[in-house]
Amino acid sequence: MTRTYEYKGFALQVAVESGFRSGPTKRASPHPGYVAVVRICEAGSAVPRLSPLRLGEAGGHPFDSEADALNGGYIAARTIVDDLFAQDCAERSDTPLRQSPGVLASRGILRSVREHTQRPEKGHARQM
Repeated sequence: MTRTYEYKGFALQVAVESGFRSGPTKRASPHPGYVAVVRICEAGSAVPRLSPLRLGEAGGHPFDSEADALNGGYIAARTIVDDLFAQDCAERSDTPLRQSPGVLASRGILRSVREHTQRPEKGHARQM
């Protein structure tokens, strides 16, 4: 089973593989175990930004069902995009993440405390 999702300008491809075993087992399990294989590409591109990732449950155990593997792979792919490619996402956005604090005062308005307290000599104009 393979699904592709669009998220913040990336295509998240999540495939599920079955028959995964995390180590040697003495007896066969009633359910085979599943892993999610995640590929992250820029939208409209087939070239992945990272090598494909093979993911299971915490501790290296396989997922119990295909649905769990698909959901876990999707959540992991979104987290990777948010954590690793946040700067790329911000650069693509037309809206700034933070508004500028404002425009600085025009030249000549800001003076140091020393300049402010000193009086210009008589007959000389002060230039800024």
